[in-house]
Amino acid sequence: MRSFGLRDVLGPIMVGPSSSHTAGALRIAQMVRQLLDVEPAEVRFTLYGSFARTYRGHGTDRALVAGMLGLHTDDLRVRDSLDLARQRSLTFSIIPDKATKVSHPNTVDVWVRDADGVVLTARGESLGGGAARLTMIDGLSVQITGEYNALILYEQDVPGVLGHIASTLGESGVNIGSVWMYRSRRGGEAFNVLEVDGPVPEDVRRQILASPDISRMRFVPARDESGVPGVERLGTPAMGADEAERLLPAVDFEDGAALLSYAEANDMGLGQAFMRREEICDAMHGRPRAAVEKYLDRVLDVMRASAYEPLEKGATTMGGLIGGESRALSRLAERGGAYAGGLDARAATLAMAVIETNASMGRIVAAPTAGSAGVVPGVILALDEACGFRPAELRDALACAAAVGFVVSRNATVAGAEGGCQAEVGTASGMAATAATRLLGGSAHECLDAAALAMGNLLGLVCDPVGGLVEDPCQKRNATAAENALACARMALAGVRPSAPFDEVVEAMRRVGAALPAELRETALGGLAACPSCRGCGGA
Repeated sequence: MRSFGLRDVLGPIMVGPSSSHTAGALRIAQMVRQLLDVEPAEVRFTLYGSFARTYRGHGTDRALVAGMLGLHTDDLRVRDSLDLARQRSLTFSIIPDKATKVSHPNTVDVWVRDADGVVLTARGESLGGGAARLTMIDGLSVQITGEYNALILYEQDVPGVLGHIASTLGESGVNIGSVWMYRSRRGGEAFNVLEVDGPVPEDVRRQILASPDISRMRFVPARDESGVPGVERLGTPAMGADEAERLLPAVDFEDGAALLSYAEANDMGLGQAFMRREEICDAMHGRPRAAVEKYLDRVLDVMRASAYEPLEKGATTMGGLIGGESRALSRLAERGGAYAGGLDARAATLAMAVIETNASMGRIVAAPTAGSAGVVPGVILALDEACGFRPAELRDALACAAAVGFVVSRNATVAGAEGGCQAEVGTASGMAATAATRLLGGSAHECLDAAALAMGNLLGLVCDPVGGLVEDPCQKRNATAAENALACARMALAGVRPSAPFDEVVEAMRRVGAALPAELRETALGGLAACPSCRGCGGA
C-alpha cells in the first residue's frame, strides 16, 4: 500500500462511467501499448467475467481502444476513441467470453501486432477505483501495476546476465526495487521483470542490450500520479527520499485505529494526519510539498463542474436510462415547501447531477469509484453553498474523506465487482460523512464515528446496474447516500455512537461483500437488473 494513497481514493480524475470498467480498462491497454516499440496496427481484446457482460454500458470497449491509442483517463476523446482508431488505421476487435472462468471478475486478454509485425500478448485485471495490473506477458506470469518503472528483459539463462543488468543500472544510479525471474529450463530462455525507483535513460537501456545474451527489452514507465500538470514547477520535496522512507512506517496507517491514534497523539484532524502521509509519499516519489494541495484544488474544480453543468446545460447519457433528474429536484426546491429544499435535498440534487455527468462520459473524480462519484461532492458542495468555507477547509475535508477511503481500500474493497454497492456507495457515504463532520467542527473521533454510522446503514447494498450501465439505480443510491452521510454527521456530532467501531464495520463490510453471490456484484444479473421491467434496458 506504499504507493496507494489519496490520489487513488479521490481519483482518478477520469471520463465516466466506471472507474473499474472504464479507467481501469484504459490503464491496462495503456500499459500494453507502452510495451511496444512502435505504433500498434491491430489489436484484439478478449473480455471475461464482468467485463464480458457489461462492457458496452461501461464504455470498456472505448476505454481499451483509447488506452491503446495512448489517451489518458481524463481525456474527453475517450468518448470517440473507436472513430479515432479508425482515423489512425488501428484495426481492433472486441470479443466477449462469458463462459471461461477467470480468477478476477474484470479480466481482459490483449493480442496486439505492431506496425513492424511484432506480436505481443498480455493479460490484465482491473482492480477497482481505476487501479489495474498486468498479470501475464507473452504467456509468462508477471505483476506490473504501473506504479513503478518496470524493465522486462528476454535473455538466455546463463551465468553473469543478471549481474550485467544490475551493475549497469547501479553504475547509472538506478535503484532496483524488486526482481521477478522466470526461466523455461536451466540454460534455456529466461525472463526478468525489474521494478526500479527512477527513470532508465535510453543510453542505459542500450548498455544493457549490448550483452549478446539479452535478446530484447521492454520498458513500462510509471504512470504520472501527481494529477497536477507541471508539478515539477511547484518547488522541491518536503524532505529527501531517505528521510521519507524512514518516516513512512509511522503514517502508513494499517487501520482506522492507527489513523485516529496518530491524529490524536499529534493534536490534528484525520485529514491533517493523512496529508502528512501524502507529503512523505510524495517526497519518496520526488514530488514537491505543494503537489497534494494543488491536486485537491483540481479535484474540487472537477467536482464543481461535474455537479453544476448538468443543472445548467443538461446531459445526454450513454444508455438514456437517466437524465434530467437533478434539474427536476432543483425545480422542486425552487417551488418551495416543507420537503422540497434544505441542505439534504441540495446534497442529493448535486449527487444526482454528478452521476448524470458520469453516465454521459463526462469528466468526474472517482470518489472512491465512478459509480459513487456523486456522494462526496454532493455533500461538500452543498455545505459550501450553505456556509462558505475557505479553500484550506475544503481541502482538509477532502483529505478526511480520502483517509476513510484509504483504510477501507486497505482492509476491504471499494469495487462493486468484489463487494457490491456497499463497497462503492457505502464507502462514499462514510467518506462524505467524515468530511461533513470535519467541516462542521467535529473531532477526529467523531469523524470516524460518522463514517462507521454511514457505512453501517448501507451494509449489504448490492450492485445491480440495470442494463449493465452506471446509471440506474446508481444515481438514486448516490442521492440517498449523500443524505445518509449528512444524517450520520449530525448523529456523530450529537454524540450518537455507532453499533460497532469503524474498523469492525469495515471488516463486516468485507465479510458481507465476500458472501454476496456473483449475481449481486456488478454483473447485471440480479437485484433490480433482473426485474422484468428492467431486463433489456440499456443493453449490456
